Amino acid sequence: MSERTRTGTAPAKPLGDLGRRLTARRIQVGLTRREAATRAGMATSYLGYLENHPGAAPSTGALMRLAEALETTVTELSGGAVELPSGTGHAGRSPEFTRLRPGECRALLASHGVGRIAVPTSSGPVIVPVNYGVVDEAIVFRTARGATPSLAEGRQVGFEVDHIDDAFSQGWSVLARGTAREVTDPQEQRRLTQRAYSMPWAGGTRNLWVRIHPFTVTGRRITL
Repeated sequence: MSERTRTGTAPAKPLGDLGRRLTARRIQVGLTRREAATRAGMATSYLGYLENHPGAAPSTGALMRLAEALETTVTELSGGAVELPSGTGHAGRSPEFTRLRPGECRALLASHGVGRIAVPTSSGPVIVPVNYGVVDEAIVFRTARGATPSLAEGRQVGFEVDHIDDAFSQGWSVLARGTAREVTDPQEQRRLTQRAYSMPWAGGTRNLWVRIHPFTVTGRRITL
């Protein structure tokens, strides 16, 4: 199905990071470069060129074939939906709602790097995003003392991650609940720092480690 048929508008012009979006989507659907190129009916070397050269400008036909091969839309690949809010599309013809098993929830939780923590405060719950990791089945993140996430210390909190695919009106979400505790042992702090695979996007000095041992993890998925 073409992009024009799906949206009623002409395909968007790539915004310059097409290669990054192509690579990310290809990895997301689990395809090698060769497999994706074969699906799109193009040479593997050409797909490699598109992924590695920011100034690449494929034809509309090539973009449509790539979108179809990667199970998305030209608008998504080109970055035309970057500033659009999620969830504005319509439900699929036959959506299927399923509850995820605990093992699936934990696997999805461990596969992400940004989640949202709900912290109770005197003026009501506050929800903020944090960079996090999963170490020994516990959710860990670092923050600055006095920052909103640090208020989680000693409190029962909610922690949520999700993935939304607006192109096909499907996605999943996982919710973990547990008590947040500050990590005070210097050796454990060093271990968590070594195992962290990303720095907090907010920057600055954020040396306060917080750990959440979930007492319950639930999730749901909507597919077509």
